[in-house]
Amino acid sequence: MEKILITGANGLLGQKLVRLIAPMQSYEIIATGRGANRIGEANGPYTYISMDITQAEEVEHVFSLCNPDYIIHTAAMTNVDQCEADKENCDKQNVYAVQYLTDAASRCGAFFLHLSTDFIFDGTKGPLTEEDIPNPISYYGLSKLKAEQIVAQCRIPWAIARTVLVYGWVPNMSRSNIILWVKKSLEEGKNIQVVDDQWRTPTLAEDLAMGCLLIVQKKAMGIFHISGCDYLTPYQMAILTAEYFGLDKTLITRADSSTFTQPAKRPPCTGFVIDKAKHVLGYQPHTFSQGLAILAGQLQGG
Repeated sequence: MEKILITGANGLLGQKLVRLIAPMQSYEIIATGRGANRIGEANGPYTYISMDITQAEEVEHVFSLCNPDYIIHTAAMTNVDQCEADKENCDKQNVYAVQYLTDAASRCGAFFLHLSTDFIFDGTKGPLTEEDIPNPISYYGLSKLKAEQIVAQCRIPWAIARTVLVYGWVPNMSRSNIILWVKKSLEEGKNIQVVDDQWRTPTLAEDLAMGCLLIVQKKAMGIFHISGCDYLTPYQMAILTAEYFGLDKTLITRADSSTFTQPAKRPPCTGFVIDKAKHVLGYQPHTFSQGLAILAGQLQGG
């Protein structure tokens, strides 16, 4: 039985990966995260180990203990404004940690799958293919590009899964996302401003998890764009969310990026062309409407 070690297993994507793979008998899962296990039941067996990816010795110890065949590296500092304000911590989590992980993976001879982001691009055009040239405009984007470069230079089989604006729900979430924020705000009768001059291909967490699993199953090397298929602005996402849940759309005000003062710049247009993932991996994401229905079902059940 092959072993898959997942970093950031307490996060949204990490939890979806554990729940997706745990019922499969062909893999043994080692779920790792900082602090206590927040995953809970996963309809299948998995082992949880606390691991701080910024500590090289800790990473080495866990890898030598587990000797994984695959690593799916989802852990990162993803708050874009925090990364801008605390560059040192951003580097520790998003750059140096990747070096520690790829070094440890090299000693195990493991396949390394790294999660990256559309924020490595400057946003001057979109949707983007795997061949488009990165040019980050935020420190977060720069840190993730540096991580990609570390992965691309390692001497083991590797893949990079870039994604866009991940949304979804798990019972023990440490961070919200645009869909949950819009729904909660409107349910509370709050007026919200949402930008209509940024374009994305929002990604259902389940779809991203499936894209990662397909890469592992096929040992598909290289860069893959894994996202949703609908090209939308956050304002359009908010309107569609309000319509789906029967909430008051008049509380939503269309805004542009200049309305908000944020430490980090956001790329205006990203979104991904996912043809490579479709053809090579057989990746088939849900539509945004289907994603809302899946999320609604989970909220009802949870």
